[in-house]
Amino acid sequence: MKQTKLILVAALTGALAPGAWAQKSAADGIAEYRAMLADGNPSELFEAKGEDLWKQKRGPKKESLERCDLGKGPGIVKGAFVELPRFFADTRKVQDLESRLVTCMETLQGFNAADIAKTPFGRGEQNNVTALATWISGESRGMKFNLPQTEVAEKTMYEVGKRLFFARGGPHDFSCASCHGEDGKRIRLQDLPNLTQNPGAGSGFGAWPAYRVSNGQMWGMQLRLNDCYRQQRFPYPLFGSDATIALGVYLGVNGKGGESIAPAIKR
Repeated sequence: MKQTKLILVAALTGALAPGAWAQKSAADGIAEYRAMLADGNPSELFEAKGEDLWKQKRGPKKESLERCDLGKGPGIVKGAFVELPRFFADTRKVQDLESRLVTCMETLQGFNAADIAKTPFGRGEQNNVTALATWISGESRGMKFNLPQTEVAEKTMYEVGKRLFFARGGPHDFSCASCHGEDGKRIRLQDLPNLTQNPGAGSGFGAWPAYRVSNGQMWGMQLRLNDCYRQQRFPYPLFGSDATIALGVYLGVNGKGGESIAPAIKR
């Protein structure tokens, strides 16, 4: 009887092992692929450009962004990224990094914020916004996310973001939660982080801006969220929309204590 049980266990192990190995191998393979690419991550080029843009005197007013207040005080960059989006008293809005940068570009340098918002991603001043966000995020690499939730507007945006995350719609009746609402989900060989809690929320939210190897582009969080809406077959949100910022608040607050690895590298 004992021998029969051993044979049965061996048979079941042999039947199940290949699938388990394949799954582990796929996840490990992607991790190794990212590790290899991270050595010489092209985002470093965008970081260098962003730092230069921060100090350059540009725009109609021929001023730099060195007096831009990202939430820590004028000109303070280190630690700002891990506390955004947040409420800003001067605009009376909750803003993420990219929308706040556009505000500074308008008020300090004289650019037209509406024109920048309408510019397609990867072009003109939008490209510069992405480079600035890449450098600023890198200045907080390794720091823990700690988005403020003291202002009524911040708490409201969190609740709006939560509702948007679970709202289903579009031709396929998808929501953000369809892919990122629970543990253990995958698409093709890609593990999908659970963005409702840590560690998924911290690692998912904390990786953008990121360089996309598949298309050779640098993506900020605004483009990442816009592309999620595209994949859900929803209408494309406007740059800096309340919807994308509310989702950023929801993800960032859920990721509290998670470590920022931005700018990261993605497939």
